Amino acid sequence: MAEKRSDSDNETETGEDVIDDQDTMVGNVTNLQVLPPYHYGPAEKGHLCFDAAFESGNLGRVSPVSDEEFDLFIRPDTCNARYRVWFYFSVSNMLKGQRVIFNIVNFSKTKSLFREGMTPVVKSASRPKWQRLPSKQCFYYRSPRKQGEYIFTFPFVFDVDELYYFAYCFPYTYTELQAYLDVLESQNLPYLRRELLGVSVQQRRLDLLTISHPANLADHVQQRVVFFTARVHPGETPASFICHGVIQFLVSQHSLAILLRKYIVFKIVPILNPDGVYLGNYRCSLMGYDLNRQWTDPSPWAHPTLHTTKSLLTSLDTSQNVDLDFYVDIHAHSTLMNAFMFGNTFDEGSRVEQQSVFPKLLSMNVEDFSMGNTCFNRDQIKSGTSRR
Repeated sequence: MAEKRSDSDNETETGEDVIDDQDTMVGNVTNLQVLPPYHYGPAEKGHLCFDAAFESGNLGRVSPVSDEEFDLFIRPDTCNARYRVWFYFSVSNMLKGQRVIFNIVNFSKTKSLFREGMTPVVKSASRPKWQRLPSKQCFYYRSPRKQGEYIFTFPFVFDVDELYYFAYCFPYTYTELQAYLDVLESQNLPYLRRELLGVSVQQRRLDLLTISHPANLADHVQQRVVFFTARVHPGETPASFICHGVIQFLVSQHSLAILLRKYIVFKIVPILNPDGVYLGNYRCSLMGYDLNRQWTDPSPWAHPTLHTTKSLLTSLDTSQNVDLDFYVDIHAHSTLMNAFMFGNTFDEGSRVEQQSVFPKLLSMNVEDFSMGNTCFNRDQIKSGTSRR
């Protein structure tokens, strides 16, 4: 089994988490109007209003430093204060031309693609397309004011008085996926089947797509299956964009897609952690579990989406009518760029060779694929991940 990552520290990124015992934030700010220091009286135009009480939103606290500067605190994952990376919030009630400085001050990771020039994204009511902030205006550094902790600072000018949104990376929400799958299902494509594989703790859908020529799905036909999963870590939104692209291509009329459907049965679970995605967590589920460490023995009540998905994978692997050729779990990485793969090492030479073929093909055909970041190991730190 292999694990594909994109937009992405290699596997040493674990251990870089900084746990802040004083961080007690448990919810997002809701239409929080922030008054400047030493201001008395009612709020005025230009006193910014922050909100993250929407799907996938995350902002736990705002502290004004001055009239123009604000410290922003990421809300930790639900039931797990260890992870604070993803942020997504809105700002309103500004003056046209108002200048501000935002400091994201409580990241749980010190290693970040912000060091390599990655920047947050922004959009506004009249400009709904997400855009990256200019890298020359963004700064990731150790702050003497915060005891040497890394903070991310960016200035911003509100050129129009309207609602603005800021996010760590391009959001892809649970609702967006449901809308896309509803459109696909409405097309009644003969080679696409959508099923409810299960539900999450909060009763959100765990969708399973099967894409193949109808003849391959008849009873007693030998099937060659390729299985994709994505978004076990909610803050790794590029994984959803890649999975979306895979689905979009496989259901298209491209000649290669038609050929693939003729010979292969594709099964896809687009979001493994729907609760975490909806709640705006970075890595964990509603109950604070890093689901990508629970594959060894997933609980039907604490990790129901994993339990159901693993049961399906196991049944396919043991079926006499199925050859489970390939399993790909799509992620995104917080400190390494390009695309690459993580896999296991095996004693059987045939399995080693078989596993090596796909990344080699990718390196030959995909400019942004990195063989240098691709690795195969038995690292115990990764015990309990999907590929183990």
